[in-house]
Amino acid sequence: MLPPLRRLIGRSLGRAPALCACSRPLHAPRRGGSSNSSVHRKGLVLGVYAKENEAAAPEFTNAGETFDRLVSGKLSELLSISGPPLKKGKTRLFHGLHQDFPSVVVVGLGEKAAGVNAQENWNEDKENIRTAVAVGCRQVQDLEVPYVEVDPCGDAQSAAEGAVLGLYEYNELKQKKKPAVTAQLHGSDGKEAWQKGVIFAEGQNLARYLMEAPANYVTPIKFAEIIEQKLRSVSSNVKIHIRSKAWIEEQQMGAFLSVAKGSGEPPIFLEIRYSGSADANDSPLVFVGKGVTFDSGGISLKPSSGMDAMRGDMGGAATVCSAIVTAATLNLPLNIIGLAPLCENMPSSRASKPGDVVRAKNGKTIQIDNTDAEGRLLLADALCYAHGFNARAIVNASTLTGAMDVALGSAATGVFTNSSWLWTHLYEASILTGDRVWRMPLFEHYTKQVVDCPLADLSNIGKYSRAGGACTAAAFLKEFVTATHWAHLDIAGVMSNKDEVPYLRKGMAGRPTRTLVEFATRLSQDKQNV
Repeated sequence: MLPPLRRLIGRSLGRAPALCACSRPLHAPRRGGSSNSSVHRKGLVLGVYAKENEAAAPEFTNAGETFDRLVSGKLSELLSISGPPLKKGKTRLFHGLHQDFPSVVVVGLGEKAAGVNAQENWNEDKENIRTAVAVGCRQVQDLEVPYVEVDPCGDAQSAAEGAVLGLYEYNELKQKKKPAVTAQLHGSDGKEAWQKGVIFAEGQNLARYLMEAPANYVTPIKFAEIIEQKLRSVSSNVKIHIRSKAWIEEQQMGAFLSVAKGSGEPPIFLEIRYSGSADANDSPLVFVGKGVTFDSGGISLKPSSGMDAMRGDMGGAATVCSAIVTAATLNLPLNIIGLAPLCENMPSSRASKPGDVVRAKNGKTIQIDNTDAEGRLLLADALCYAHGFNARAIVNASTLTGAMDVALGSAATGVFTNSSWLWTHLYEASILTGDRVWRMPLFEHYTKQVVDCPLADLSNIGKYSRAGGACTAAAFLKEFVTATHWAHLDIAGVMSNKDEVPYLRKGMAGRPTRTLVEFATRLSQDKQNV
């Protein structure tokens, strides 16, 4: 499990010793202590805005200005003479400025008060802070300094998210690990916002952990147990049901079972009930997540190159379950149901074959023309089950189609929805988190391609195979939805990160966990009767 972020109380700043800006660490010893004692080693990350003109003095954040005054203006002096003005997301390192902080990293925040960028569909201030703080904290980590205090940069939540997301790396199975760094808020301005940011980021890191871990470590039952353990540790307002294969059979989830039967790992249907509302009878928000803990493609076998990444094909389940853990930690005042059908998709003598026909929970028959289009089969039965909760809204997330990656890449999650009210909340939430969403079409044009099927009510792939694959997959799911407010999030394109999101390291991204949490927060505040 992910270790909780330790929080330490910062020592008060002392008097500044002699100054030095150099390419190697120069640690000023504290009185009564050794310079190489890790107890006394702490880094500091401070923000500076872009200059309006070359001749202007550096414009620090409030925390930066305070520190600069404390060291008699030496920080601004060194910053001015050490090179060109800092660009957005770039850093400069100084040593020996202050005995409490042997290493000070100044990070470029870009334009001050940039606000919402309508072209980019995100809040540029927040994204700049996340990126700058992440880069600064990693530089402290490279120095093997165990603690770092972080300038809130005018938005302590975004600063905390940048620090915690930027320092995270899955290394559980490695003997050689990067030095652990504990991030904490510098000063007392924005303590509550900082703590909220830590919780948001740790939620996304939980999803990254689940997605990154090898498939032989995170099996369906192990996934369920990890989520159960996390939920029980953060809230008493949760009930967790780990449903067995026998229960799945009783529910007549034939589509789900048709995928699971090829593997020796038994399927699990994870059901989470978080009761955060004061009224237990309030209609819940229902999250549904695809949980294929390894996807070989089944009989329609995937190419071997890159197949290892299919350990992350349970990203839908990982993000929705992590969002619920986060919501419970925040004590959000709404009821949430989480549903995650969990299994592997493997080839064997028991596996489904192309051309097989199976029956879903709602009685509709499905012709399996491609066993690698398995995620929609799990979701079909889970969505049918979701309708039994009188849901305020149903939102499913799934690494469903490679076509979504082709369409949007890693820039945004594709959203297919029958509700403008739901879309507005998702879209506005994503502007705040920087983990963007983009609306995709649910035209009847695509429905016709999945219902025109020779042997059954539906085919699990579109009539024209590769054309509009993400859209035909969404149209397939729509056949199992009667709810007025439903959204399908295809997260295949945002499953992993190479270098596109600068505050995430390479690997599984855990996206869009924070957007789901922010969305749930907005719903808890929206009293509209829908």
